Amino acid sequence: MSTMYEVGTAVEVRALHVMPGVEGREGVLHAHDYRLEVVVGRDDLDDRGMVCDLDVLDGALSGVADRLRDADLEVIRPADAEAVTVEVFARWLHGELAGPVRTGGGEHLAVRVWESPTAFGAYRADVT
Repeated sequence: MSTMYEVGTAVEVRALHVMPGVEGREGVLHAHDYRLEVVVGRDDLDDRGMVCDLDVLDGALSGVADRLRDADLEVIRPADAEAVTVEVFARWLHGELAGPVRTGGGEHLAVRVWESPTAFGAYRADVT
């Protein structure tokens, strides 16, 4: 396993989704209080002694949260997905943050989308 430095941040946002064909609450449009957690990695610190500019990271994550607050997550569902699961949400969030993270100096990005205090979906990939 390679070593790297990491920094991260998180935000909470309430949004709506539905799981088509599922019985009960999950099968109808309902809200989740999601926690969007991001971790940025870099193999070596930059010339400022940082992994990523945290102001850039916080701004990008806050902007995404503001766009999704109280929204139906259907607006981010890719054509090849039946529903916005936490895994699909995590992949979308990674795509939204990859550019700002790269601009802020990060090399690797991992995101977790928590739909409850104990359940999450995640996506991790390089941004370089």
